[in-house]
Amino acid sequence: MKYHHISIKTADIFQAIAFYEALGFEVMERFTAGITLACWMHGAGTNLELMQVPEPKHIADPFGDEHYVGYYHLSFHVENLETFLQDLVNKLGKLKLLLPPREQIIGDRTYQVAFIADPDGLPIELMQ
Repeated sequence: MKYHHISIKTADIFQAIAFYEALGFEVMERFTAGITLACWMHGAGTNLELMQVPEPKHIADPFGDEHYVGYYHLSFHVENLETFLQDLVNKLGKLKLLLPPREQIIGDRTYQVAFIADPDGLPIELMQ
């Protein structure tokens, strides 16, 4: 078995594409899936499928609800966390920061981590 892709449903595919392009993803293919717009993107060593939801509903708050069970977040390694966050603000104009940069000790390693949200509120962890 081999990993293939992540699929994210979004309320606004054009806003989501702009966000994930700012993270370094590139649109590889645009298509329709039934009655909805969709695309394949590639970046960060993975594939991402975005699908626009015709009548979006609010999602659970995976970051803020300590009782949430399910997929929690995407995580990406970055070389310099502060620079990466500033570049995102410069590209997007604004950025929803769920957790400001802080140290996280895992085993014998110390990481700098921050959590941001995509346009639909999905948490994304950035790790240095």
